[in-house]
Amino acid sequence: MVLITEDMVRRRAEHNNCEILSLEEVSLHQQDIEKIEHIDKWCRDLKILYLQNNLIPRIGCESLQKLDLTVNFVGQLSSVESLKHNILLRELFLVGNPCTEFEGYRQYVVASLPQLKYLDGKEIGRSERIRARQGLDEVRRRIRQQEQDYLRKRASEKEEAQREGGEAQRGPKRESRSSAKAKNPGFDGRWYTDIKNTIPVPEENNEIQGRDEKEKTSCLSSEDQEREFWEKPCAYTPESRLEAHRHLDEKKKAKERKTVKTPKAPRTLITPNGRVMNVNEPKLDFNLTEDGDNNTIVLDLEVYRHMDTSLMDVDVQPTYARVTVKGKIFQLVLPAEVRPDSSTAKRSQITGHLVLTMPRAQGEIKMTTPRPPKVSQCSHTPEEKTRKRLEVDPSKHSGVDLANIVTRENRAGEQTSFYDNFVDNPDVPPLM
Repeated sequence: MVLITEDMVRRRAEHNNCEILSLEEVSLHQQDIEKIEHIDKWCRDLKILYLQNNLIPRIGCESLQKLDLTVNFVGQLSSVESLKHNILLRELFLVGNPCTEFEGYRQYVVASLPQLKYLDGKEIGRSERIRARQGLDEVRRRIRQQEQDYLRKRASEKEEAQREGGEAQRGPKRESRSSAKAKNPGFDGRWYTDIKNTIPVPEENNEIQGRDEKEKTSCLSSEDQEREFWEKPCAYTPESRLEAHRHLDEKKKAKERKTVKTPKAPRTLITPNGRVMNVNEPKLDFNLTEDGDNNTIVLDLEVYRHMDTSLMDVDVQPTYARVTVKGKIFQLVLPAEVRPDSSTAKRSQITGHLVLTMPRAQGEIKMTTPRPPKVSQCSHTPEEKTRKRLEVDPSKHSGVDLANIVTRENRAGEQTSFYDNFVDNPDVPPLM
């Protein structure tokens, strides 16, 4: 029997941060629940409860505004009277339950729950409510009688299901007993009244027949067995629903067992003879350069920009460098031996790349000589800085020289003649 547990409700309360005390709405459909209990104590503010497609036989829940019991096994329709004291209940869904087939079902529910406004998604009008109250005693009597018939039917269905389950369990035992008897010497599993007239079948023939039967059963593929299971006619009962759920669970588990991935063998990083392998499991781009001026080897590994540095592990050895990025190994053989104790690892703040600087352990160290300062070609001496004008030969003029149109002598004569004839008039005011 599946019951409503606190853990089940809490897992369905993710929208409320898994807090069930202030939960107002919860959906518990398709959980094979057979009884409603304790949920009104855990969820004090619960208003809407969805319980579609479960195995609930009777109703019982308080302080709700909406109760959905679609596709269950509610056969005791009189249990709706337990909701009479729930004055906040406005909507009730009982579609797909055996009680909906009872004669007078809607009239009984409408008359028993006057606070309801909707039943199975249909609004309850005022006139319908008045008609439902008329003749309620007669409707209640018929409902009680139909409930008794349903309970007797359910009892017979349970007995039949138990009998079928017992036969299914005894079947393999009977087969094993018959096979054990067949193996006993002097007995082939049959009784003979007349030894002279009846010729027993040899044991070899029995073995051949058994092999043929096994081959026939093995020929049935899984698809045929699946089709046979779902096409087999059966009554719509909680037992058949549970059997279908068990079948689906077994099929799911069998599929999971088949799809279990075998763990991969660990990657070889160093061969038994000591050879170091190049490995790039994270598939990162990298750049390996040699800085001759500083006598170092620089490895620029393009790790993801937004990756946390705590997810990386660097291991520098004299002949190789290994970087573990989120459990994936990057290993590179170096072109020369380096000094691990003097190596550094830095992270670029712009690109996020991991830069390993590894100084060489051996080799010629190149000394850097100071270079003389560069002298610009445009430098001049103080004497050269003085401005020099170019000399041009007057005979090389190609155009007319306007400065030589009037000679200097004529210019001086004009000026003297002009000033000699000048008479100053005192009546004329000065220009300034």
